[in-house]
Amino acid sequence: MDDTVVVALFRHGLTEENKRKAYLGWNDSPLCSESKKIYTNNRYDRYFSSDLPRCINTANILFPTNDLYLLSHLREMNFGKWEGKTYEDLKEVPLYQRWLSDPISYSPPEGESFVEFTRRVSIGWEKITKDIFSQNIQRCAIITHGGVIRYLLSEFAPQHRDFWSWQVPHHHGYELVFAKEALGRRERCTLLREVPLTAKELG
Repeated sequence: MDDTVVVALFRHGLTEENKRKAYLGWNDSPLCSESKKIYTNNRYDRYFSSDLPRCINTANILFPTNDLYLLSHLREMNFGKWEGKTYEDLKEVPLYQRWLSDPISYSPPEGESFVEFTRRVSIGWEKITKDIFSQNIQRCAIITHGGVIRYLLSEFAPQHRDFWSWQVPHHHGYELVFAKEALGRRERCTLLREVPLTAKELG
């Protein structure tokens, strides 16, 4: 229908650093073997992606014959000096404990604050919606990171839930269905549906 727009959100595949529960923001990590077998039948008019390799590689697995529009605004939060560290590595660090208790007021050393992160993602969203209207796009996909998807769901899902209440597993996606006018006004979508990814049969 011409008066609706579908925006799909896909988290990148599971990486080696994700497996060991390390903080992975602007650093990168190779996809695990199981992430190279994911598959979806869903197709879209345009594909936007974080410019980090784990998202680009995931996009090329899910949507192999399509051009990607890369946006650095869609990167995960920058964890600064905590990149690659785990809870066990950091649990005795006082600033880390303060950040866990109050992630709005505190931020990782040499990393991003929550406000800086969400402001950056919002700029990326504005760029995407501007493209949707200028190119008359009805279905688009965004391949990005867990934190970015949680923020976008907190802002645009039909029912309000805060950032920390959303769970965004790997190998899973969401489609947000907007009334076109509502999207232009930066209002919430009317329908949220899950898009599970299946394992591709080889051979």
